[in-house]
Amino acid sequence: MKTDNGQWPRWSHGVRPGASALLLAALISGCASYEGIEPEGKMVSLNRLSALQAVKDVTISSANWPDRQWWNALGDPHLEALIQEALADSPDMDVALARLRSANAAVGQAGAERLPTVDGSATLSRSRVSEVDDPQGQGNLYSTSRGLSSNFSYDVDLWGGHRAAWSAALGEARATEIDLHEAALTLSVNVARAYVQLAGDYALMDIARQQLERAQTIDNTNQQLQQAGLSDQSARLQSRSSVSTARQALESAEQAVRSDRISLGVLLGKGPDRGFGIERPRPLSPALLSLPSVVPAELVGRRPDVVAARWRVEAQTQQIKADKAQFYPNLNLSAMAGFSSRLGSYFFAEPAKSWSVSPALSLPIFEGGRLRANLDSTEADYDLAVAQYNQTVISALGTVADTITSVQSLDRQRQSLEKARDNAQQAFDLALERFQAGITNYLQVLSTQQQLLDAQQSLVSLNSQLVDTSIQLVQALGGGFHEGLDVPHASGGYPHAPNPQTTGRSPAPSDS
Repeated sequence: MKTDNGQWPRWSHGVRPGASALLLAALISGCASYEGIEPEGKMVSLNRLSALQAVKDVTISSANWPDRQWWNALGDPHLEALIQEALADSPDMDVALARLRSANAAVGQAGAERLPTVDGSATLSRSRVSEVDDPQGQGNLYSTSRGLSSNFSYDVDLWGGHRAAWSAALGEARATEIDLHEAALTLSVNVARAYVQLAGDYALMDIARQQLERAQTIDNTNQQLQQAGLSDQSARLQSRSSVSTARQALESAEQAVRSDRISLGVLLGKGPDRGFGIERPRPLSPALLSLPSVVPAELVGRRPDVVAARWRVEAQTQQIKADKAQFYPNLNLSAMAGFSSRLGSYFFAEPAKSWSVSPALSLPIFEGGRLRANLDSTEADYDLAVAQYNQTVISALGTVADTITSVQSLDRQRQSLEKARDNAQQAFDLALERFQAGITNYLQVLSTQQQLLDAQQSLVSLNSQLVDTSIQLVQALGGGFHEGLDVPHASGGYPHAPNPQTTGRSPAPSDS
């Protein structure tokens, strides 16, 4: 800083370059520091997670990951249209899309911080000076001032803080985009499970009707026997009670079908009446009965919730870099150029021109602990993101192991029940033949029919449970999503995410 006569101030004569460097070092050493603040979270290694004992008896397939359109394996083409309708109209997808738009907007905001800003202003002022404000004491003076200027400002971002903040926003947006896949998977699974429930309840309703018909037949038979004097009133009272119980069971089964239809209508994003327009489902097959051989090695790249959790860890990593950059000095460049004049005819003349250039170096010295507290909070968020990732991975592997063992146990139970049903069918056929031959009475036929109906009812319930659990296995294995499809990661680390400007519903699981 020079004095008015162009000379350096006297105190500056003694400051030599070495002293200046020492002074600068002292300033830097006295500024805010993040020493001692480090994250503690560590991402779990798959090598530490073992499921060999849990799945030792499970059937393994070398190529049994779910397909993107996994629901086709259930065997009912109507389900495809219902799932696509839900993905197009459900408010659940609208919620996920709105969150993604918000995350994309945050990326735009963070990106704007890395760019220079330029703005312009134009002013026109007309004023009258009073006698009091006029130095000559005359007053009644009028003046007009005109101004036109442009301002430029640029944060040099010496330590990459703005870039790290932008990368953090990108990571969060990428995670939110994958949340959209997760929402689509959850919705499609819920629709499929509701459809399976509807199919099972339809079959149970058919059995309930047969049980009512059987009870009515027994009651009619007892009535005839009582009228013929071959039976007392107690048998008739028991058969009447059975008819009432069977009628109540049929009404309960019919209400279950109505409730299933209403639930489907809601899942499709429509009113309850939409469910009553759905055709009766066809008999359904399990979606998946075996486990891929590469679980758990590829599980972290095939479950959208796990992939999203990884991106959130990366986002917090970048945010820590952004917060640490706040502790270092930074350079801001600003400039102004314009015209200012009281005379309109001289507005663009040389005397009206004005400009300035103002480089500014900022250095945090004392912030009252704000920077350290902010960094500490961000690193706690990182630890939380790591813990949530670990929790998601461990839970995912446990869900896969539990679900696949349940699927294969239910499949074995189904085979046993099918044998029981076949035996009951043979017993009923034999009793019917004996009745037709006059060897036994019809009550014996009805008794064996009840055993057959009970076996059929148990088999329908178990088959519905098996198909439903197989759908849960599909969800546990990621529902056909895989990391390389939409979320490219560099080998051995996390790259900077591309800008996920997803605007439509293209990430639905049905897309390839």
